[in-house]
This record gives sequence, structure tokens and C-alpha cells, in this order.
Amino acid sequence: MASPPGTVRVALAQIFCLDGDREGNFVRLENALQVAQGRKAQIACFPETCLLGWVNPEAHQRAEPIPGRDTERLAALARKYQIALCVGLAEKDGPRLYDAAVFIDRHGTLLLKHRKINVLTHLMNPPYTPGREVQAVETEFGRIGLLICADTFRPDLLAQMAALQPDLVLVPYGWAAEKSHWPQHGEKLKQTVVKAARTIGAPVVGTDLVGLITHGPWTGYTYGGQSLVANAQGNVLAVAKDRDADVLVVKVPLGRTGEVTP
Repeated sequence: MASPPGTVRVALAQIFCLDGDREGNFVRLENALQVAQGRKAQIACFPETCLLGWVNPEAHQRAEPIPGRDTERLAALARKYQIALCVGLAEKDGPRLYDAAVFIDRHGTLLLKHRKINVLTHLMNPPYTPGREVQAVETEFGRIGLLICADTFRPDLLAQMAALQPDLVLVPYGWAAEKSHWPQHGEKLKQTVVKAARTIGAPVVGTDLVGLITHGPWTGYTYGGQSLVANAQGNVLAVAKDRDADVLVVKVPLGRTGEVTP
């Protein structure tokens, strides 16, 4: 399928996530979608594991399968607001727990699921099970690929994504550090997204959480926001708020040779 020309309006849905508060996180997610719809977004990209929280051991008991109840609720929201969704969420598959992300189109169809490969096993016991495959899917906007946070640290995974020739890559992040390291830690997020875009040769949307880690070795670390978009050349198109919820809608040039759109 040939890449469609033009742009897509993507909402960086940088929401506050309270660990374990599935219902409250769904409220915050829907509130962000209301804003995104009002700003004419076509895709909304949410952060990593934004329904139960990252490295939250409760997810071993509380996560749902994919497809399952969480993705059914997300599909209903996609249909209600007529916005395609990329959402990071925990996935339970038998005894295994995955750090996953899904892409659901505006009709509520689950088009793609990615399981995080670089899962940082030292941060939760038992850890997430690593995924195995980098994928992309054809959509009405062109070919879209998904990665999750630390996947973008690994050159081999970026090379695998580049080989798929996506028109757009969506990346839910849980970018955290000690409180004293913000706002400077956002610069490392920017460098990571820029490098990913240049290596893949496609625009990359990276959406970070806002909030506090309350479980595991990083308890007390802060998610600092500063979500951003870089185009295929690695030019930063927009940066969301520092340490505050934000819904930033950006016109993103599709394709591997897109130019900056003001």
C-alpha cells in the first residue's frame, strides 16, 4: 500500500496516571479525548501502561487479556470520539504479564498490538515478559509502527522498525527520574525520540506520563511529561508541558521524506 501524502493531526495525550486507579485513569483518558476531539485530532497517543501504572506488581492480578475488557472500553471510546487510539497498557496472557501497546482505529477495530521487548527486568519481580516482534500495520493514515519506551534505546529494534518502512511511529513512554533531575531529564527524552526518528527515517510521536511511581525500586521517581514529536529528519515539531497534564495536537507530516509543517 502506497504511503498517503499529507499530514495527520496527532494528539499527545499526556495524562496523569495514578498507579492502580484503573477507573480514574479511564476518566482522565476520556477527558483528554474530549479535548483532542475539540482540537480536531485524528489520532491520540497515550503513555505507557497508563491504566494501571508502570512496574506495578498489582498488574499481575489485575491486568486484562488483549483483546479483553480494557480494549473493549478503549474501542468504545474510539468510536464515540471518532479518533484512532494508541494506548499503553498491561496485558495478562495466561501466567505472563506484558507491557503492551495497542492501535485501535476510529471504528473501534484493534489493528495492532505491540509487546515491549526491552522490559528492564530489574524493576519488578516477577518482571514483564519480553515481547518478540517489531511490527507495523496499514491504516487509513498509512503504515503505522508501535514501540514502547525503552525499545527505543536499542539500535537493533530501531533498525527492525526502519526495515518496515513506516509512515509514522507511535511510542508510549514512561520516562521517569528522581524529582531533582527534572526538568533537565526531558532533554534525554528529546534526544531519544530525535535519534529514533532519524534512525527509522519516519516521524516519531513519544507521549510520556505525568505522576509518581509508587511501587518497586523506583518508588518516588517522577514522570515529567515533555512529550514530543520529531519528523523524519529528526527536527522537533512540538513539546508538551513539563510535569503537567497536556493534550497537544500536532500536524505531523506522514512518510519517510516528510517536511516540517508549521
